Amino acid sequence: MPVQASKVNIGRIEDFPPQSGKTVEVLKWSIAVFHLSNGSMQAVENKCPHKGGPLAEGIICGDHVYCPLHDWKISTTDGKVQEPDTGCVQTFPVDVEDGYVYLTIE
Repeated sequence: MPVQASKVNIGRIEDFPPQSGKTVEVLKWSIAVFHLSNGSMQAVENKCPHKGGPLAEGIICGDHVYCPLHDWKISTTDGKVQEPDTGCVQTFPVDVEDGYVYLTIE
């Protein structure tokens, strides 16, 4: 039986300062939402696969976030950890409509 996706309003675009992350809690997930310098929004599971570091507190560079605990570099677009480290985090689609930010959770 397929799982139905939920589209959840998580706030207004101005609630997400550029070049930084913000933690939102949606259903069973803690999610790091990033407003990138190019204006796009990305969302990933807020837990580094290495030691569980809070990715929303990491430093953003381009479309990557650096884990604040051990500096692992993780793509905000596909969730993959940059080599030589390994692992990945769940990503979530983000839409901005009429100034509001929505996450799609499956």
